[in-house]
Amino acid sequence: MGLGAKLAIVLGAFVTILVIVIWMAFRERRLGRGIESGDTAAEQASDARVIAVIFTAILGGMVLTLIVAYIVFL
Repeated sequence: MGLGAKLAIVLGAFVTILVIVIWMAFRERRLGRGIESGDTAAEQASDARVIAVIFTAILGGMVLTLIVAYIVFL
């Protein structure tokens, strides 16, 4: 497998992570509109889910960076 193919796979993984984060954020935003304004626990739970997905995606991006460095430099 050539370098271009390997980097294309990594780019596909990056785009997949990005799509998941965007989908999750819009999903939580849509569901958040149905939460009553006084329901603080539900609002905090929704925020926690969004933050968890974002930080998990950040870690995934860091792993992809290491994979790219390995592919390119070794």
